[in-house]
Amino acid sequence: MPFHSQMTVDEAFATHPHARWVFAAYRLSGCNGCSRSSGETLAELCEGYKLPLEKFLADLNALCRTTSQVVPPQTG
Repeated sequence: MPFHSQMTVDEAFATHPHARWVFAAYRLSGCNGCSRSSGETLAELCEGYKLPLEKFLADLNALCRTTSQVVPPQTG
């Protein structure tokens, strides 16, 4: 599964073009472009907002099962 708990928010957005939809479903639409998104992991995000990490990751990873538009995260 491409989405994992130690992935940063920016990496999640880069992994799938529709990841923003999942964030928006959790009322996290402000994460896109946030100054913390490059350093905050999905685990930290969920902890901070009291979200169920496993459910959040499952919802993100469901994107990969329903589309073939997965883009590997860019490094560097």
